[in-house]
Amino acid sequence: MLEKIREGSQGVIAKSILVLVILSFAFTGVSSYLGSSTEVAAATVNGEDISESALEQAYQSERARLEQQLGEMYGALAADDSYLASVKQSVLERLVSEKLLDQSAADLGLRVSDEQIKTAIMTEPAFQTDGQFDNDRYQSILRQLGYQANTFRNMMRTDMTRRQLVASLVGSEFVLPGETDNLAAIQGQTRDLRYHIVDATPYIAKVEVTDEQAKAFYDTNLAQFMSPETLSLEYIELNAKNMAKDVVVTDEEAQTFYVENKSQYLKAEKRLAGHILVNIGDDDSAAKAKADAIYKQLQAGEDFAELAKAESEDTFSGEQGGQLDWFEQGVMEPAFDEVLYSLSNGEYSEVVKTSFGYHIIKLLDVQPSIESPFDEVKAKIITQLKEDQAIDTYLDLQQILADVSYEVPDTLNDAAKELGVSVNTTAVFTRDQAPAPFDSPKVLKAAFSNNVLFDGMNSDVIEVGANHAMVIRMKSHTPAGTLEFAKVKSNIVARLQQEKANEIVREKAQTLMASFPDTDVSFSTKLAAGRFDKDIDGAIINKAFQMAQPADTATVDTVALASGYAVIVLDKVNAAEKADENMLGALKQRLGAQYSEGSYRALIATLKARGDVVYSSVQ
Repeated sequence: MLEKIREGSQGVIAKSILVLVILSFAFTGVSSYLGSSTEVAAATVNGEDISESALEQAYQSERARLEQQLGEMYGALAADDSYLASVKQSVLERLVSEKLLDQSAADLGLRVSDEQIKTAIMTEPAFQTDGQFDNDRYQSILRQLGYQANTFRNMMRTDMTRRQLVASLVGSEFVLPGETDNLAAIQGQTRDLRYHIVDATPYIAKVEVTDEQAKAFYDTNLAQFMSPETLSLEYIELNAKNMAKDVVVTDEEAQTFYVENKSQYLKAEKRLAGHILVNIGDDDSAAKAKADAIYKQLQAGEDFAELAKAESEDTFSGEQGGQLDWFEQGVMEPAFDEVLYSLSNGEYSEVVKTSFGYHIIKLLDVQPSIESPFDEVKAKIITQLKEDQAIDTYLDLQQILADVSYEVPDTLNDAAKELGVSVNTTAVFTRDQAPAPFDSPKVLKAAFSNNVLFDGMNSDVIEVGANHAMVIRMKSHTPAGTLEFAKVKSNIVARLQQEKANEIVREKAQTLMASFPDTDVSFSTKLAAGRFDKDIDGAIINKAFQMAQPADTATVDTVALASGYAVIVLDKVNAAEKADENMLGALKQRLGAQYSEGSYRALIATLKARGDVVYSSVQ
C-alpha cells in the first residue's frame, strides 16, 4: 500500500493502475468484495465483515510473495511461528485499511465509470502486443488469474475508486524549496570539535561488588536472564556427494563409457563471423534503406572488409574489416545465429534485423566440430560415473531409510543397522544458532515440530539439498527459561563493576568539564567532522551534533561511552556547501514520500478512530 502512496505522490496512477490491480487482488484476495458469507469474520469494519477465507487467501499470497522476494532467508524466518503470526496480522491490518478506504470513498460519492475501466484495460501494457490492445492476451491473463471478465471489472472498479481517495490525499502534498534547502544545510553541516576520553577500565579492578548486590540485580532484572530453548538431535544422514568419494571407477570402465557416448565429447563447431551493422536509431526505415544500399554495393562487387571499415556503425569490428569473433551455435541472437549457420564459408547474407540493428553477415571461417580425445575427458568421465553410481546407491538407501524409520518411529537404531551406518548426534544448539546443515529451514521446521519435539518420533525424510537427505529425532530438549543465578553471577558482577567504574569516571568528566579551559589535560582535535564519520566513537559524534552552536566561547558537554565518558568541546559549526540540483531533487522526492506516507497513515488512523473495527483472533 505504501507503494501506492509513493506512486500517487509522483502523479503516476493511471499508467500502472491495472498491474497494481492485478497484484492487489491476486495477493490480497477478493472474497470480501464479492458478497457476504456465513463463515466467521476475521474482522468487522463498520458492520462489514472481512472473512477468514479472504484473510487466509491474502495471507498465503503474501507468504508466496515474501518467499520469492527473500529466497532462502524466508525459510529460516518461516520456521518461527511468531514471525508468521506477525505477517498474518499485518495482512489483516491491510485488509482493514482497504475496507475503511472503500467505505470512505462510497460515503464521499466517488465513482468510476465503465468508460474509465475500459480505457484502463485498453491502455494497460500487460494486455498489449506491439503497443496495441490484444483481447486474446487479455482473456488469457484473466484465465491464468482465475477471473471472469465481469468479476475482474468489478474488482477494478473497487480498486480504482479507492485510488481516487488515496490519490486526492497524497497528491495534495508538496515540498517547499526552503524545506529541501534547510534539510540539505542541516545534513551537510560539519563541526570542529575536541574531545578527551576518561577511560573506566583502570577503575574496574578497584570496584567491589558484593554477592548481595549481584543477587539483588538478578532478582530485579530476571527478564534479562532468560535462556533460549535448546535441543540436541540424533540423525542419520545420506549424501550422494560423500558416497561418490568411495566409488571406484577403473580406466576400462571409463574407456567403455567414452566409446559408447562419443557424441557427448564432441567440441562444437565454431564459426568466425563478420558483419556490417547499421544502428536503427530513431528512424527504422532510414536505417533499413542504408543497409539495403550497402548490400547493393556488395552485390556490385565492392569489398566487404572495405565497406565494413567505411560504413559499419560497429566501429570496433569495422576497423577489423567487420570481423567479430568465433561463435558456437546458439550463442548469438536467434536471427543472427540462424543466418550465420546457414552460410557457406566466405558467403555473406542479405540484410538481417536484430535488436542491435540491421546486419549484413559474412561467414569468414569455419572450425569444424572435433572429437575430444579420451585422455582429455577421462577425469570428467570418471567423476560422472562416480556421481551416477553414488546417486543410484543414494536413492536405494533413501528408500530403505524412509521405510524403516517410519515402520520403527521411536528409534533410529533399526534404520542405521539396515543401512550399515551409525546414528550421529549433534551438539546442543538453539533455533537461531543451529550448525550446518541443521540450520536448513526444512530441518529446523521438522526439529521444532510437535511430532519430533514433544512426541519423540522420527521425522520424515528431509531433503536438505540435491541428493542429500536425513532423518532426525530428539536427543535432548530444554525449554526456554530463566538462567540460575550461579550461571550468570560472574556476568552480573562484571556488569556492575563496569557501571560503578563508569560512575567514577562520570564524576571526573564532570569535574573536567567544569574546569575547562583551565586544565592541563590534552584533547584530541577533529576538524570538519561529519554526521556519519566513522573514525571517532559514534557516541561522541552524535553528542557533538546535539550540542548548541558556540557563541563567544566553545560549548562543552559530556557523553557516556561503552567504557567511560568523554568530555566534548564544540568549537565551531561549519555551514554546508551548497547542494547540487541532483541532491536537492532526491531530498525533495524523499520528503514528499514521507509526507504522503504520514498523510496516509493519519487518514487510516482517523478512519479507525471514527469507525467501529472489531477483530477476532488471527488463526
